[in-house]
Amino acid sequence: MKKTPFIFSTFLLISLLFNSNISAQKFSDLDVSPLDITSYPTSFRDSNKQIKVIYSRPQLKERSLDKLAPNGTIWRTGANEATEIVLYQDFILGGTHLKAGSYTLATIPGEKEWTIIINSDLNTWGAYFYNESNDVARISVPVTKGDSSIEAFSMAFTEAENGIDMHLAWDTVRVVVPFKY
Repeated sequence: MKKTPFIFSTFLLISLLFNSNISAQKFSDLDVSPLDITSYPTSFRDSNKQIKVIYSRPQLKERSLDKLAPNGTIWRTGANEATEIVLYQDFILGGTHLKAGSYTLATIPGEKEWTIIINSDLNTWGAYFYNESNDVARISVPVTKGDSSIEAFSMAFTEAENGIDMHLAWDTVRVVVPFKY
């Protein structure tokens, strides 16, 4: 009677057990500025999207908004990677025709108005590599103040006359960006 298959299979089983523990994957903790997606239509079950934004949501955490997104300074409109906006159809933003496609969304916050920037650069980190010569559209929109403070930077879409409004909110700052058909 041969014991070689038994010894080999026992050795193999023990090796697999040790190897699976040794090569266990390490996963990182949750991001402090979690990734989020908002779109229009807002139902995730609706596959006929017209517009979508992929962004990270920084939080105030007892800090002031003017320190996190300073007035007069280019801002990535979120945290981490540059915010990506995907247009699934052509739109008009402030008189500029935007073709369907993927872009980055940047802003220049201000006390009374924000400059909204659509840029053709993709896959960039923050606003550190922002290149104004690749701007596709710019529009200035007024700032309003909300009644309550919003802890995490938030974006949402609503239907508007002849288009879609993109809402940005953080702390008490509220901005509406009109995308027209």
